Amino acid sequence: MRDFFRRYVFHNLGLKLISLGLAVGLWLAVARDPMAEVAVNVPIEFHNMPANLEISSESIPAAQIRLRGPERIVHLLRSSDVYVGIDISNLKPGERTFDLTDQQIHRPTGLDVVQVIPSQVHFTFDDRLTRRIPVQPRVVGNFASGYRIGQVLADPDFVTITGPKKLVEATEAATTDPVDVSGTVNRASYTRHAYVSDPLIQVGDPNSVRVTVIMEKSPAADGH
Repeated sequence: MRDFFRRYVFHNLGLKLISLGLAVGLWLAVARDPMAEVAVNVPIEFHNMPANLEISSESIPAAQIRLRGPERIVHLLRSSDVYVGIDISNLKPGERTFDLTDQQIHRPTGLDVVQVIPSQVHFTFDDRLTRRIPVQPRVVGNFASGYRIGQVLADPDFVTITGPKKLVEATEAATTDPVDVSGTVNRASYTRHAYVSDPLIQVGDPNSVRVTVIMEKSPAADGH
């Protein structure tokens, strides 16, 4: 029995007492730390997205995450510490619904996920397409008496757009910002941006267009 106590109880007794004291101190610290709960709005991130895939849903919702844990950790929490990560490697074009589970919630150690709102998100994906489309200048204004538009020129007359395949294929032309030719009786040039109304389509270079408007006398003004 003495050998037992000497070998297993009294051996390194100082270190064992220190370890016991640390364990008790840690337990007391945790026991005195009350639990707290917080709700944070966080972004949804797509990881490992295929190179030629586009999100064709108009908006990507944020998720509200309710977290619970020791008050000291909750007080130090920053919104950037929490996010939802969805792995979409090998994803194909089409509609897809994702369950938002606590396994997808990245948060500091010690915090538990209580609730995720919404619990599911639905997105549409499509292949990326790039093509050239014509530019249609938008001319407005009150023309000078006896004059009408003879010719409208755009330079360049085509721009390149990129976006989800179905949306790009359905886009027939890019439009310039308005060109006001009120009072113009000859020729005038303006620099305007070309744009596409669909927010999921990006207009590439050049997106700045020089619009030249050439006015001419109307037949009635010439007495014909």
